[in-house]
Amino acid sequence: MMKKSRLSYNTNLASEFWVLSALYRLGVEAQLTLGNKKSVDIRILRESGGSCTIDVKGVAGPYDWPADNIKILDKPTHFYILLSFEGKISDPLVSPSVWIIPSDKLTPFLKQFKTRKDVYRALVKKDGDKFKNAWGQLKD
Repeated sequence: MMKKSRLSYNTNLASEFWVLSALYRLGVEAQLTLGNKKSVDIRILRESGGSCTIDVKGVAGPYDWPADNIKILDKPTHFYILLSFEGKISDPLVSPSVWIIPSDKLTPFLKQFKTRKDVYRALVKKDGDKFKNAWGQLKD
């Protein structure tokens, strides 16, 4: 049985590489950034010559996304990709659920608890339809 901390780390890596793969399949020029404690996971060079950055938040099950390390909330060229494997992370034939939210639109989905801050899944599912699978905004 895999330890929880290792599964958590593997979920983060699986999420980042899944997003990177999707971007390449869409013809987007993207680069993975390296490091353990980072706020930018992927950099994109847009067709227009501009660029944008992505922070990938991945969870194995249908849970809220931890947000204690979210720092960028006012930059429209920084995006949060919220990815959930919906409890099927071990099945490579199942694609995750994906929401792509510009950082300046994320605040309504944040919920502060006593000891932690999360991107609240119930709010994302209720009010985030326009961000579900919104890959096109990364290419603009």
